[in-house]
Amino acid sequence: MSLAVYFHPPAVSTANYDEIVKKLEAAGLANPKGRSHHTAFGPKDAVMVYEVWDSQADFEAFGAKLMPILAAAGIDPGQPDVMPVHNIIQP
Repeated sequence: MSLAVYFHPPAVSTANYDEIVKKLEAAGLANPKGRSHHTAFGPKDAVMVYEVWDSQADFEAFGAKLMPILAAAGIDPGQPDVMPVHNIIQP
């Protein structure tokens, strides 16, 4: 079952977000197994992230790699909302 994951951290800027993306790319983690969608959105000082994952296991495996990168950058992602996906419509 696919999962929708919504991160709404207390204060992540677009600069913070861009830094993390570069670190993930450098670590070979830009396109993790099981993530079918990633969107970053919101104002420059309060970026939020919405993702769709194929499974809880894929999400957790990536999280184990992501969390140390976020911690090293001093970013607290907060507690994400994780919900089952009912339907996905793609063009």
